[in-house]
Amino acid sequence: MMTGIEAATLYAGLFLLLFLALKVNVGRVRVGENVNLGDGGNEKVIRAIRAQGNAVEDVPITLIGLYGVALSGGAVWFVHLIGSLFILGRFLHAVGISQMKGLEFGRTVGTLISVLSLLATAIACIWLAVS
Repeated sequence: MMTGIEAATLYAGLFLLLFLALKVNVGRVRVGENVNLGDGGNEKVIRAIRAQGNAVEDVPITLIGLYGVALSGGAVWFVHLIGSLFILGRFLHAVGISQMKGLEFGRTVGTLISVLSLLATAIACIWLAVS
């Protein structure tokens, strides 16, 4: 049976793979759009960079929270629930934001799932710390 720490570590590994995929995607889009540095004002490059940047903004703090939950004796099922929902949300967001305008359903749904995951993690951290 997996412990909370092992579960949090599993999601850390999965997010590392997501980060790698987003990084490779930025390079792929830059090459495809012939943009060597920055975004060149190119919408496809801007979207690829933002998909990566949004993950960098949200994932580390949520992983810290999941480790906090695990270290504080939170239920393993909760770490799995939040970890799996959060990775789904970040994946949907990345796919959605990478699409051209009008195809951003994943961005909206992914953002909603991500925000709810962040909130649940925050509440769990606070609850476990004071109880």
